[in-house]
Amino acid sequence: MKYLTNQHQQRLIRRLKILEGQTRGLQEMIKQDAYCIDVITQTSAVKQGLSNVEDMLMENHLSTCIVQQMRSGQTAKATAEILKVYKLKRK
Repeated sequence: MKYLTNQHQQRLIRRLKILEGQTRGLQEMIKQDAYCIDVITQTSAVKQGLSNVEDMLMENHLSTCIVQQMRSGQTAKATAEILKVYKLKRK
């Protein structure tokens, strides 16, 4: 079973490449002894970017995998996965 459509894969990879660049930028900021608040601002942007990636993955999972599990009678598995993701997102 394919978990992500090509479109979803492309969107996620694009976002992750942006985050990769931001992370490299953070390394440079640290090397250059950038002002702390500027670094914190960029780390916040990276955290928000990762959160957006998680949201995209969760939306895809809920609308594909979980729906399929429910349709095939695997309601306990679907419920367990929903609860697991919910707990992870609360951290």
